[in-house]
Amino acid sequence: MSRSVDYYFAPQSPWTYLGHERFAAILRASGASVRVLPIDLGGKVFPISGGLPVGQRAPQRQAYRLVELQRYSKFLNAPLNLKPKYFPVNGDNAARLIIAVDLHDGPADAMRITGAVLAAVWAQERHIDDEKELAQLLAEQGLDAARLEQSHSQAVQVRYEANTQAAIDAGVFGAPSYVIDGEIFWGQDRLGFVERTLSPAD
Repeated sequence: MSRSVDYYFAPQSPWTYLGHERFAAILRASGASVRVLPIDLGGKVFPISGGLPVGQRAPQRQAYRLVELQRYSKFLNAPLNLKPKYFPVNGDNAARLIIAVDLHDGPADAMRITGAVLAAVWAQERHIDDEKELAQLLAEQGLDAARLEQSHSQAVQVRYEANTQAAIDAGVFGAPSYVIDGEIFWGQDRLGFVERTLSPAD
């Protein structure tokens, strides 16, 4: 029986960016399905779970974050600007766009636009809180331009809030988090465990 993964993330998260393509490859290899669930991490999950935005963390944590980002970028051969031009950035509009694509086009296209949004922040110095950039990203992925207007709908906002509450209820506290049958795997460095969990038993 095919497994399913709840994929909780913030579209401005560098760790989600570093793991996204590997996660997509794991899904393809395993035949697992995915629920693409962008969440309001900084606004609603962090206040409940004790997390802090990057700028409010202790200097030692901020410094080590940069070391680890550079380390993983080199290890994975994934281009990454340590201090991108448009970061910190509000991810709400990008999250709603991903949800609109998911609602109208399905999870495969939602995964594609998610990858494009993440790369826009961390590899391409693009502003994901700018509607012109979001429209351009849709065009580059061959997706319907109407998704941008639809991202402002009440249905999308309700889904965004529901995703965030589902993350809180599941015990999610950081991004990315991959939840399989109630078990949380936090961070792109846990993808090996995700892969093993999704692999058919010998």
